[in-house]
Parts: sequence; C-alpha cells; structure tokens
Amino acid sequence: MQYAMWGFCLGMVLIGLLGITLFLGGFRRLFRGKVSGGGLRILFGMVFLLGVAFVAAVALDLRTYLRLTYEEPVATVNFVALGPQDFRATLTDAQGQVHGAELRGDDWQLDARVLKWKGLATVLGLDPVYRLDRLEGRYRNAGQESHDYHSVVDLSADVGLDFWALMRRNSGWLPWADAAYGSATYLPMADGAQYTVSLSPTGLLARPANQQAQEAMTHW
Repeated sequence: MQYAMWGFCLGMVLIGLLGITLFLGGFRRLFRGKVSGGGLRILFGMVFLLGVAFVAAVALDLRTYLRLTYEEPVATVNFVALGPQDFRATLTDAQGQVHGAELRGDDWQLDARVLKWKGLATVLGLDPVYRLDRLEGRYRNAGQESHDYHSVVDLSADVGLDFWALMRRNSGWLPWADAAYGSATYLPMADGAQYTVSLSPTGLLARPANQQAQEAMTHW
C-alpha cells in the first residue's frame, strides 16, 4: 500500500514537471512565431499544472484529518460550573491540543467529520480519516434552544480548500470519496464532570470518566 501511495506521489510530481515543460515550451514556440503549436502547449501545460495544484490543495486539507482504523480515543472533555446553565468546557484532543470555551445550556455536543474512501482510493491504502468539527452547548428545552444564547466553538483548522464541502457538492464527480455523513454525540454538562470520547468507523461515542459525570447521566 505504501508503495502504491509513493507511486501516486511520484506520478503527480512527473505530471507537474510535464506541465511546466509544456507551459514554458509553449512560450518559446510563441516567440518563434508558431502561434498554434505554442498556444496548445501552454493550454495543456496549464491543465496539468491546475490538476496538480488541485491535488496539492486537497492533500493539504486532508492533513487536518487523522487516520481512523478502529475505535480510538479522540478527546477528553471537562466541565466547571460558572452559574445556572453556564459551564467552562475544556477539550483536549488526541494530539494534545487544548480548546477552552464557555458553553451555555444543559448538555454538550461534539461534532466530527468522517471521510471514507472507495475504489482506487482503497487500493492506494487510504484509511478513513476524521476531524473534530465543533463543540457546542445544547438546551433541553426546545424554546430555549430556539431563542436563548447559543454557544459554539470551532475545532477545525481552515487551510483554504474545504474538501469535505467539495465532496458533498460534487459526490457524482468524486466516486472514490465518501463524505455522506458527519457524526455527533451529546451528554449532560455538570460541575466537575469529565468525559472521554472515542470514534470508530460507525461514529462518535462519549462515556463518563468520573463520578460527577456518572451522576449527571443518572439524573439525565
């Protein structure tokens, strides 16, 4: 699988070099008065270079995702009460990055994006990948959820190209990739509560990690 991936990368480098060669060669032909041949070379060179640039942008966006091969821990979430329906949340992800936020409501919800692969992509050895998307507070009362202050923190990195959104809009043109679903889990917030969150190919799963969290779920 690794050899296939390295072969794919080498192929993209060669295509990029071919695009540069055609692009520069086209200008040389134009300077020699060969307008038709030069124009075609420039056109094909630009097509190759744009293709490589697109693949590079996708690869850069996918670097913000993590491999998912089995159920694995992806985050821990801790809460400290600041007042009624007001909590300080601290999320530590699998890479050790800490995100702090003040969440309003009764429950917390964590969302993640999961990208799956099909066909040629699986032959190249690509595993499903995930990215934590956002952490937010939820009110159990529908009226509060509709009208009260809604708190949310963005956990995803913006690197320019959003491959997830691109796949969602153009699923018919990208048959080797599947972004058909996201995943979310939610549990009650409580003072001193700690939860662990794991992710498998079927979705997110949160579990209580201390007594305060277990008690909160008992009265949920």
